[in-house]
Amino acid sequence: MSHGSLADHSIILCADDFAMTEGISEGILALAKARRLSAASAIVTTAHWPTQARTVVRLRNQLALGLHLNLTFGPPLGPMPNLAPDGDLPRPEILIRRILSGRVDLAEIAAEIKRQLHRFESQAGCPPDFVDGHHHAHIFPGVRRAVITVLKQRFPLGGLLLRDPSDNPISIVGRGVAAGKALGIGMLAAGFGKAATASGFRVNAGFSGYSTFGRISFARELDAFLRFTGTRHIIMCHPGFADNELGSQDPIARSRPEEYAVLSSRPDVPSLIWRPERSGDVSDQCCWANP
Repeated sequence: MSHGSLADHSIILCADDFAMTEGISEGILALAKARRLSAASAIVTTAHWPTQARTVVRLRNQLALGLHLNLTFGPPLGPMPNLAPDGDLPRPEILIRRILSGRVDLAEIAAEIKRQLHRFESQAGCPPDFVDGHHHAHIFPGVRRAVITVLKQRFPLGGLLLRDPSDNPISIVGRGVAAGKALGIGMLAAGFGKAATASGFRVNAGFSGYSTFGRISFARELDAFLRFTGTRHIIMCHPGFADNELGSQDPIARSRPEEYAVLSSRPDVPSLIWRPERSGDVSDQCCWANP
């Protein structure tokens, strides 16, 4: 596979939750250094981000680096009396219920998105190559409008990629892994890709990576994720070293080392995936060649 440009059927292997904990970050960094990842998506609301930002930015010549917008985990960066009155962001199911019942302040959410974008840029020293969301909150109704509005203000020429976590239902069912979850998120994401492209942003075409987190081995899941891949196809993953920092707040902690083990040992991973090859100033806005 050619690297540096996004050719048809390019597979973008993206590790989520960078900077959530030290163990997660170190596992992702190890895979990136071994050229076994295309991208990493960073949570910037944690205390780990400033230190980890300085480390991961050194790998930007071979790794796309994105903002993992966080509206569902831990404390926000600024006061959110409507969404986080007790100082902690709500779980995703609670956020969805509040959105559907009209009990969210989108101006408050937009302000937090701006804070997270600023913290990403101020610590990394560059804009994100792409934006997605923890628990896919960036595509939730209402939230998506705030995301696109804020990003359009910051990037009036567009350019960066917004992750669309939906896929063709036939492909989802054909993979046979966590199909209910993938179909549900896909329905929730309906129209997101079209809205993003209408504002000048790139989107992926094809998405997989919804895991059973233990009910099926990750080796088998990865085989399934690699089936029915579209153009600019993103495979989401959650690798990391064993780390109990978050305890019960990280329900997939036990699965992360297994994902790391598979991704670090499967022989064909480096040849299967796309990786950016930047030249000159790696602080350029984004790494995607024109599709």
